[in-house]
Amino acid sequence: MSLLQAHRGPLARSRLRELADEDLMARVRDGEMAAFEAIYDRHASVAYSLAYRICGTRSGAEEVVQEAFLALWRNGERYDRARGSVRTWVLGIVHNRAVDALRRSVVHERRRAGDDGLAERLVAAERTETQVVAHDEAREIRAALDSLPEEQARVIELAYFGGFTHTEIAELLGAPVGTIKGRMRLGLEKLRGALERSGALAIP
Repeated sequence: MSLLQAHRGPLARSRLRELADEDLMARVRDGEMAAFEAIYDRHASVAYSLAYRICGTRSGAEEVVQEAFLALWRNGERYDRARGSVRTWVLGIVHNRAVDALRRSVVHERRRAGDDGLAERLVAAERTETQVVAHDEAREIRAALDSLPEEQARVIELAYFGGFTHTEIAELLGAPVGTIKGRMRLGLEKLRGALERSGALAIP
């Protein structure tokens, strides 16, 4: 990562090692590279893990992490400690970038499949209809997730899109496992209710 290749020095890192994330972010906002490096060193590994779970490829995950930390460097003033920890904020950026990258990849593959397999798609009209229904359902689920409080939506996304366990999510977000389970339960209840109201989910 080219941004990290400049001004790296062990003295700067040791001076900042004991500072809390929130104090480091204040220095990042002031343009202090060493503080940014300290944030990167603390959270890059878990950020990569999340990106890889969503993207499924090493190159995709590396690109997402680079984009996410560049966004953090350029827009550090957007961090608000009242809304959560630095790690939660970083993972939120990574998650959004990874999902965007995955969507772009899906669109690209669909376009390529459209060029290569037009005849096959015409023959298999019933599959196309099924895909349309699935797409509509996915859109309903996405809308329902967006309606949830951020802390509940993030837990559900990490569990179902990222494949993380309750314990792993607790470590990622720096929260007790009981809190994570509570957010998951409340979020799923609200999600189920929203999907039932929209008709996307029918519960006998």
